[in-house]
Amino acid sequence: MSSNTKKKKMSLADNAVLFSLISIILGLIVGAIALLLAGEDPIVAYSAMLEGVFGKPKFIAWTIIRSTPLILTGLSIAFAFKTGLFNIGAEGQFIIGALVATIVGAGVQLPAIIHIPFTLLVAGLAGGLWGGFAGWLKSKFGINEVIATIMLNWIAFYLSNFMIKSTWLARPNSEASVSIHDSASIGIDWLTGLVGPATKVNWGIIISIILVLIIAFILFKTTLGFELRGVGYNKFGAEYGGINVSSSILKSMAIAGLLAGIAGAIQVMGVSGNVTILAAQEGYGFDGIAVALIANSNPIGVIFSGLLFGAFKYGGTKMQAVGAPSEVINIVIGSIVYFIALSSVLRMMYVKFRDKKNKGGNV
Repeated sequence: MSSNTKKKKMSLADNAVLFSLISIILGLIVGAIALLLAGEDPIVAYSAMLEGVFGKPKFIAWTIIRSTPLILTGLSIAFAFKTGLFNIGAEGQFIIGALVATIVGAGVQLPAIIHIPFTLLVAGLAGGLWGGFAGWLKSKFGINEVIATIMLNWIAFYLSNFMIKSTWLARPNSEASVSIHDSASIGIDWLTGLVGPATKVNWGIIISIILVLIIAFILFKTTLGFELRGVGYNKFGAEYGGINVSSSILKSMAIAGLLAGIAGAIQVMGVSGNVTILAAQEGYGFDGIAVALIANSNPIGVIFSGLLFGAFKYGGTKMQAVGAPSEVINIVIGSIVYFIALSSVLRMMYVKFRDKKNKGGNV
């Protein structure tokens, strides 16, 4: 076998996109088995899901709307992964971003051309400070970022509820806060009118894609990105090479927090218009972990995995129309994440099968 052929086959074995697709297919198969056990026809159920995503313009619009915060929280976690950190605190950073966006959006009167970017900036900085604090704890005292961010998630959760209940944000006889001013909204009214009045079409997806491109550029085209990835690959080697590891950890968590904070701001400015008292954490940050895993922590891949995840989340609810339990979507998503986590095993199986097939044919 020629060396070129070996390189091609090795590249196939290392193809993250291929194994992500295999994991998605296996997840759908597991979901089909669950549907069969529940006495439902998988083809009918999955057809209803696809119809619920692509059947009408408003379905497509809602799929994109549901995907937007997942793209950004997934990007936040993927960025941290690339730099050797596990930002499980995207949930809390999302909550802080949403809360601060409501405070700025409702508490300040400015022209829209200033109010919108100002609200996004302040909410992003708040999320960045929230994430940066966990980075500081790790860089200064060696406190594991997973533990720190989990605790910060709960602090953000209760802080948000307190602010809605006990400050000027409270709305009488309501579980929701006051609403932001129209000047802070990123809704696209004319497009909402075309797609359907029940939708909340907004500029969030465009903002998300721009941020994805910026993060990809930073990671792969700048000195900062090289340093952050260097710390992620081998922090001891990076330190030996003259990179300030503590500073890199702080920067990485701050940038990751900024992205999740903007995700929360977009949800408020484009969809809800306010924040509500939470009975439990909404899960945007935790779903972002799955999005990042499906994308193999690739910033560009996060766009597609976020859209896929949003399609599952929104289209899955339509399965109830044919009698299928919508909970099966959670089984599918969980299975996909599980198989992706086992992608190294799948790669080994592929290499073993390839070597067995070509045994005796190598030159």
